[in-house]
Amino acid sequence: MIEKIIENTDIHYWTNENQGSSSILFIHPAFANHTCFESQLEYFKDKHKVIAIDLIGHGKSQGKTSLADTAQQIEKILDIENIKKINLVGISIGAILIQDFANKYPNRVVSLCCIGGYDINNFDSSIQKENSKEQMKMVLKAIFSIKAFAKATMKISVYTKVAQDKFYNMNIHFKKSSFRHFASLNQLVNKYKTHTRDYPLMIGVGKHDNDMAIKAAKMWFESESNSQFVIFDNAGHVVNMDTPNEFNSILEEFLEKAK
Repeated sequence: MIEKIIENTDIHYWTNENQGSSSILFIHPAFANHTCFESQLEYFKDKHKVIAIDLIGHGKSQGKTSLADTAQQIEKILDIENIKKINLVGISIGAILIQDFANKYPNRVVSLCCIGGYDINNFDSSIQKENSKEQMKMVLKAIFSIKAFAKATMKISVYTKVAQDKFYNMNIHFKKSSFRHFASLNQLVNKYKTHTRDYPLMIGVGKHDNDMAIKAAKMWFESESNSQFVIFDNAGHVVNMDTPNEFNSILEEFLEKAK
């Protein structure tokens, strides 16, 4: 994988030189970085052009830009890599951000795979309020101890021991100052109306994710005519790390149908 940086930004991304039949962009969850997709990048690299980024405030992308600018940053990457349309895969916060890209640039989307996410165009404010309470608890943990914060987020993010160890090792490097970037996400919720999609949508969730996340995912699926719903049995919130082989297989099948 080749590391690149978007000119005039602090955003780092990684890609291969394969000009395959299609391209895939992976967006990681909060408190992690692009390496959470190691299994996916290895699995898909021979047949596809694969791209993974570090969101602002995560990994190597440290600076003053905003998470709300991610859609524009993705567009710049597509232009740099000479990609007209792309398959987008987002986990948790990544699922929010790829939806925002699809809202703004629908003609550049081949397919959308959203895991551990919710419909940002029809988001229940009561769920948002509950999310805010949980996020504040995590922030307070981080203020007192980044290790305690990493241990707590590890347990709610992934289910298997192997994935927990990997997630902790990413999370421990998350900077307290990066919490400021999350405030801009409110700008993306309930700002657009969902029109008929010209591309397929996969909505996924881990069986061991929290009840609120599972409920939100099911509600979203029921409102989308051109979508499929997948529950990953041995997984928590970040299913691609808990069940990489199952996730890769299901994603590959989904991408084949999206061609």
